[in-house]
Amino acid sequence: MSDEMKNKEKPNQFKEPMAVYTYNTAMPLYNLFGGAKAVAFSSDFDLVKLARQGFPKKALLALAKKISLSIQELANILHISERTLQRYEDDVIIKTEYAEKAVELARLYTRGEEVFGSMDKFKLWMKTPSLIFNGEAPVTFLDTSAGFDMVFNELGRIEHGIFV
Repeated sequence: MSDEMKNKEKPNQFKEPMAVYTYNTAMPLYNLFGGAKAVAFSSDFDLVKLARQGFPKKALLALAKKISLSIQELANILHISERTLQRYEDDVIIKTEYAEKAVELARLYTRGEEVFGSMDKFKLWMKTPSLIFNGEAPVTFLDTSAGFDMVFNELGRIEHGIFV
């Protein structure tokens, strides 16, 4: 068979080197939860699993400490009373709905650190009232999923230099 015929048989074949394309957001999140063994994960699939099964209160408190949220602020975001949150033992697995919100909170702060280049700068931005948020601090919007979306969207605009 001639080379010309071989080429005609496979005209649409794409040749690309073997590679693995992945983007792993898990490590920065793992660090926000205090690096606790109970919340160890290595992929976004593990994040879903973590949110579904919950994690210990001590991991939640480690998150709050790393992102400079008070227990009251954390309780408001999670839609749980501050007293109920305080009553949980450190090793008690928190409910799925709270774990899911905490994972979302960790994802937001990880993204904010990427955009601002520093966790401290992002934390300051989160607590500073802004015209974009009708004179309120972005952190006050985190008690709703729509509020999370607003903050994520604003991070995207900041990252791309779009100031409205």
